[in-house]
Amino acid sequence: MISVKVHRQGLEVLVAACDSDIIGKTFRSKGLKIHVSEGFYKGDTGDEDMLVNRLQMATIANLVGKRTLEVATRHGFVDPGCVLTIGGIPHAQMTRMI
Repeated sequence: MISVKVHRQGLEVLVAACDSDIIGKTFRSKGLKIHVSEGFYKGDTGDEDMLVNRLQMATIANLVGKRTLEVATRHGFVDPGCVLTIGGIPHAQMTRMI
């Protein structure tokens, strides 16, 4: 399952999405660290269709986890070459110019 939380600030729609099983965990490697905090990422839980729907409305996205990044790259939201791996977990950010 994927957890998706939508944050709105002015005209920006930030989608924070991650694999549900990594919420609350911290990953580190090569001087990088990411904490998948409950407050930022925990939201609606769903499947690929839900994530794609939310990413279509996003102006910014913060994505963490194997399943989450698999969906985002397959649907063209993130270039696979732009995905970082931190502690074995893929992470990417997306921005859309409107």
